[in-house]
Amino acid sequence: MTLADWLSWQETKHPRLIDLGLERVSSVLQRMGLAQPPHAVITVTGTNGKGSSVALLEAIYRAAGYRVGAYTSPHLLRYNERVRVLGEEASDVQLCEAFARIDAARGEISLSYFEFGTLAAFDIFQRAQLDVAILEVGLGGRLDAVNILDADVALVTSIGIDHVEWLGPDRESIAREKAGIFRVERPAICGDPDVPQSLRAHARDCAAPLYCLERDFGYSADYSAGTGDWSWWGRYDDASARYEHLPFPGLRGAFQLRNAAAVLMALQPLLPRLPVSEDAVRQGLLAAKLPGRFQVLPGPVTRIFDVAHNPHGAEVLARTLKEYPCVGRTLAVFSMLADKDIAGVIDRMREVIDQWHVAALPAARAASAEQIVHLLRENAAQAVVHEHGSISAAYRAVMEQARPGDRVVVFGSFYTVAEVLQQVYNQP
Repeated sequence: MTLADWLSWQETKHPRLIDLGLERVSSVLQRMGLAQPPHAVITVTGTNGKGSSVALLEAIYRAAGYRVGAYTSPHLLRYNERVRVLGEEASDVQLCEAFARIDAARGEISLSYFEFGTLAAFDIFQRAQLDVAILEVGLGGRLDAVNILDADVALVTSIGIDHVEWLGPDRESIAREKAGIFRVERPAICGDPDVPQSLRAHARDCAAPLYCLERDFGYSADYSAGTGDWSWWGRYDDASARYEHLPFPGLRGAFQLRNAAAVLMALQPLLPRLPVSEDAVRQGLLAAKLPGRFQVLPGPVTRIFDVAHNPHGAEVLARTLKEYPCVGRTLAVFSMLADKDIAGVIDRMREVIDQWHVAALPAARAASAEQIVHLLRENAAQAVVHEHGSISAAYRAVMEQARPGDRVVVFGSFYTVAEVLQQVYNQP
């Protein structure tokens, strides 16, 4: 079968698209002999900042000369993006061969689309003889398939409100689920400046030493000298470390310093096993890239792509847009899934958007254009709103009316960004 055949089959094989729980996938992992990877493992969860943190860790370890694997989800343009080895996407052949091995091993056990992909990543990583694998935990933490591996270091980037139907309605319940990636007597890092008590309690209950932003590590930025720089400090195992005059990360936005600070703390427990020089830290910070996270395409009309799809992410996006002002208007191409907090996202973005262009997404859980327009009228009463038949049509309309000095911001969902980027990259 081709990769497309395998993915289509997986989408229909399991009765539920999202089926949280570790028993089935753990059984297959054991059958495949993948439960005890020979390489170091870092797991990364959080409401926002997961992808950025994985990209930063990957870039730093690659700059240090290590064989690095990275697993993320969802993808933007190609499924292969989810699995990277030495910075390269897994090939169709690698993925298909991994899926065939999983299918042979699972026997009577039913696996979801996401569980197939997670096991495929673990299988490919083990065969690649890695030094370290960096794994993004997609939904929550405790019951996510990625959590079947016992990580050497666990990182929680941030805690906001999202996926409430699965994780709970408040930060305390959500943090409790995310803390499920912690392991007994293995270091846990939290990059959220307001650490929920439930996360602290879970770390104590499982005897995971917890390192928190502004208590065990921190950073400061200096914007006074031209391009500016920043410094980091941290304490681990009774030892102190400090990096001075670091370059700002290649990922845009002041909020990326918080992600980078937590990433540098996550390096510390593994230094005896995976030494990283300060030069590698500098190179990695500069080299980190992540499509769809304040991704900027410059030109007479600047285009910005951001997958922000919850109020916390939208707040960060709005703040970053203010950090990089434009002389003209800010025009939005916007759509979201119906089960997201659309009103909350609009509320965070209404002050920075001059004109909204909306359409329904080509997804089963998509909000209708009418629903989005209604919520814009309710939550941004003065907004200029245009409705279109598709996201591609909305993007074409925006680009036709945009003038030099304007900027176009495409956001609201991975699906929104993916559809426009596909159009952009297909153009000559």
